Amino acid sequence: MNTTHLRPRAPYEGCRADFESAEIVLVGAGYDGTSSYRPGSRFAPGAIRAETFYSQEDYSPYFRRDLKEKPIHDAGDLDLPFGDRDGALALIYQTAREIFHAGKKPCFIGGEHLITLPLVQAALEAHPDLRIVQIDAHLDLMDELFGSPLSHGTVMRRCHDLLGEDRRIFQAAIRSGSKEEFEFAEAHTRLFPFHTRELAKETAALKGFPVYLTLDLDAFDPSLIPGTGTPEAGGIFFPEYIELLKALEGLNIVGCDMVELAPQLDPSNVSTIAATKILRELLMIV
Repeated sequence: MNTTHLRPRAPYEGCRADFESAEIVLVGAGYDGTSSYRPGSRFAPGAIRAETFYSQEDYSPYFRRDLKEKPIHDAGDLDLPFGDRDGALALIYQTAREIFHAGKKPCFIGGEHLITLPLVQAALEAHPDLRIVQIDAHLDLMDELFGSPLSHGTVMRRCHDLLGEDRRIFQAAIRSGSKEEFEFAEAHTRLFPFHTRELAKETAALKGFPVYLTLDLDAFDPSLIPGTGTPEAGGIFFPEYIELLKALEGLNIVGCDMVELAPQLDPSNVSTIAATKILRELLMIV
């Protein structure tokens, strides 16, 4: 793997396979250059890795598996040109493309939600019949935000453009968006608003397809994760998340990301502690 733009870090605890033997490759992509409210998600990858050494066991009692039993390679953090949006997206795409080309599954830690766009672009090249599962408070279906078509608020609209076909994006836990975004979702995506329970009942529609899972941490209630860029009241809680993962388990998940933790916005550090466990459980089903 080309490591020119990767900064080695002490790995996420339990993820110690080398690239050649790995099935999953963990990469940090701390870009938040289009954050429109509260920036800081660029610091999430390092904060999450550090936290695993202090507050997290490798074993998941929910899935009765240990991270050390899964061949996961932590490749470190991408050295992204913060002031160059297009350059940052290009590096994320190139890295993900290399991981897919090697027959492995990328798992990226954001960063803001715009990082999902180049990841989906790379996933589509490897898996043309891709489906996307988005767990998020926001639809992110704006056509532009502050005059730009490339933003954390437009990312799923651009992913829809890439897919070129309706009903291939499954959106759950959504509770925020404009009237126009909700109308677009009703016409073009599979929308499961407010919680994830209805999506968990409809996973049969995803069987037989490669699935990319994008998890925006503002899907969770801000009482659990206040340290995020755009918190929204009424989110999901950890037990519901585990039930969703159990419903998704067994699908062909070919890649994933977890985005929008802004650790410095929560001086209690609870957001980062929760995020490390949220990621641990996600890795159990990939």
